[in-house]
Amino acid sequence: GAVILGKANLSEWANFRSARSSSGWSSRGGQTRNPYALDRTPGGSSSGSGVAVAAGYCAAAIGTETDGSIVSPSAMNGIVGIKPTVGLVSRRGIIPISHSQDTAGPMARSVADAALVLGVLAGSDAGDPATAEADRRGSRDYTASLDPGGLKGTRIGCLPGLAASHAGAAAILDDNLQAIREAGAEVVESIVLPEAEAVRPFEMQVMTTEFKAGLNAYLAEFATDRAPKDLRALIAFNETRREQVMPYFPQDLLEKAEATAGLDDPIYRNARRDCLRLIREEGIDRAMVEQELDALVVPTTCAPWLIDWVNGDNRSGSSAYLAAVSGYPSITVPAGYLFGLPVGLSFIARAYEEPALIRFAFAFEQATRVRVPPPFATTASLQPCPSPPGD
Repeated sequence: GAVILGKANLSEWANFRSARSSSGWSSRGGQTRNPYALDRTPGGSSSGSGVAVAAGYCAAAIGTETDGSIVSPSAMNGIVGIKPTVGLVSRRGIIPISHSQDTAGPMARSVADAALVLGVLAGSDAGDPATAEADRRGSRDYTASLDPGGLKGTRIGCLPGLAASHAGAAAILDDNLQAIREAGAEVVESIVLPEAEAVRPFEMQVMTTEFKAGLNAYLAEFATDRAPKDLRALIAFNETRREQVMPYFPQDLLEKAEATAGLDDPIYRNARRDCLRLIREEGIDRAMVEQELDALVVPTTCAPWLIDWVNGDNRSGSSAYLAAVSGYPSITVPAGYLFGLPVGLSFIARAYEEPALIRFAFAFEQATRVRVPPPFATTASLQPCPSPPGD
């Protein structure tokens, strides 16, 4: 019964064309801008999806994520985003980056709306073998989890993330944790995943290898007569249209992917094994068992940075890789504003625990209610930072 309004302008190749890409920019649609401050990034790669929801153009949008592409633009546009368990929602027809991490998910202004859409998206699909367990382990009605008392009696572990190095973000996180306590949860602070950051090079190896294999298969099935038929042809296509397609940043990640040796390469297989070991087994799973946690909370990412076509995105501070690499679900909820710019708080749990995450996120949302509509300001109203004590 939904009315489909249109397609959004997203980040070129899901921010996987270059390490210097600018979220929200595409050679077809130009630069998508953040409605809270038009000179700020909308996040990505589901940039236009986040902006359309935040600006009130639609009730909900669909994003896709490999690492952060749902939760980051959701947090930066002051909305709710659900990154489901990999395998809960079919990827059939979606241009692939990584079959180990790719998923679609809902973006909306409230947890209730996001939960409603997730129930429509979830389910097994013969066109995506990864969803074989979705009908058995998933749900068709996630709105049943909308309980304002959903945090009572829970044990929530906090990963400080970027907030540990920014006073304003730390103050917002402190307020969030206090709200979680007042909603009836026990908060276990300063949870540490000691080897999590070491996953970065392994994740990149996995993504580049799977991208080449996945894209070549996708183009072989879906490409029209005039379109490139594989990644090598796509790279050549871009080179012949360099002024139009690559005015700001190159295609170094596409070239890196083309140089990979395939899914049977021991380098790839070892990298995937190390990803699961560092993030799942020795990371999230160990922390949740040892600390007897129901979920983890962590600041989703930093506040939106200035759009920069020269240097690209500021990629520091995102916690999205934890749920992305593990394949576990996460949900980001508006958490506050830093200089008028939105920031989000993510709840993370283990596979197919979306009902629990929605309970926790809904209870947090109802207890805080911090979201305000965007002002479409030309720029953020930044106040001078106070001098450190003793200066």
